[in-house]
Amino acid sequence: MKAIVYSHYGTPDVLHLADRPTPSPAANEVLIRVHAAEATKSDCELRSFQFPVRWFWLPLRIAFGIRKPKQQILGGYFAGEITQVGTEVQHLAPGDRVFGSSQLRLGGYAEYLCLPGHYSLAPIPENLTYVEAAAVPLGGLNALHFIRRAKIQPGERVLINGAGGSIGSYAVQLAKLFGAEVTAVDSANKAALLTELGADHVIDYRQADFRQSTAEYDVVVDMVASSPYGSTISALRANGRYLMANPSLIKMLRAVWTTQFSSKQVLFAFAAETLGELQTLQLMLKEGQIRAVVDRVYPMAKAADAHRRVESEQRLGSVVIQISGVID
Repeated sequence: MKAIVYSHYGTPDVLHLADRPTPSPAANEVLIRVHAAEATKSDCELRSFQFPVRWFWLPLRIAFGIRKPKQQILGGYFAGEITQVGTEVQHLAPGDRVFGSSQLRLGGYAEYLCLPGHYSLAPIPENLTYVEAAAVPLGGLNALHFIRRAKIQPGERVLINGAGGSIGSYAVQLAKLFGAEVTAVDSANKAALLTELGADHVIDYRQADFRQSTAEYDVVVDMVASSPYGSTISALRANGRYLMANPSLIKMLRAVWTTQFSSKQVLFAFAAETLGELQTLQLMLKEGQIRAVVDRVYPMAKAADAHRRVESEQRLGSVVIQISGVID
């Protein structure tokens, strides 16, 4: 099979096409022919081994490879077709169109992928292409996790910082679906998309800092690791909730203090990315309550360009790599 691989850490140019053996499923696994995979910020960080939050650098380096990557095929979020199932798998069958997460196994940047049958794999709604489906699991699962943790009530004011990326574009849609008045913060070139997704107000962070405004919010969902903690907390109303997607160690410690000694809550638990949550997104997509947001699609041979696009922070939603077939 063809796969996008990297044998050492570095710039996007370390990515290249190579032949790898097609895997065979164990008794509890399924074999998936991957049609599309999202190129994520996490993929870029693992490829370069540079992270905005540094406290977990050492444990990750030990887990993923000290001198070179142990798993040379990236890709944690994908869409494809099941071609073979192990004898112990009863709920999935060859021919099923599925999308989901490969968790820490990665491997989505290859034509074939083996995963345990109990992983988060759900049928692709009929109204979605493989490319659109591949753009859902990362952003959708994480956004659903944060929006649910926020316990948004209809009419509350919600600000989403970094709203134009994979997670933020779904967070805008879900917050609006839950009845919030949504303010989206990102660059000016994303304003039209964010308005289309449901944002009531859009702030260009290059022109204005929401923390310097007199406006206050019930919820701030923050995708930006470099956000200043104190002034962001100040943008919350009493009993407001601040959800951090990429917290530093010092911010986590300050979060405990804030939650214990003020009326405001700071939450930073990572998403579990469960099957139940994926099925919730599946139903929302099927019923048209939310939609997939695809920025650009690249062929396998242009994987390095896909990573450059992600790292440019100019993408409008998700960047997807077409693994098999003609680009949709």
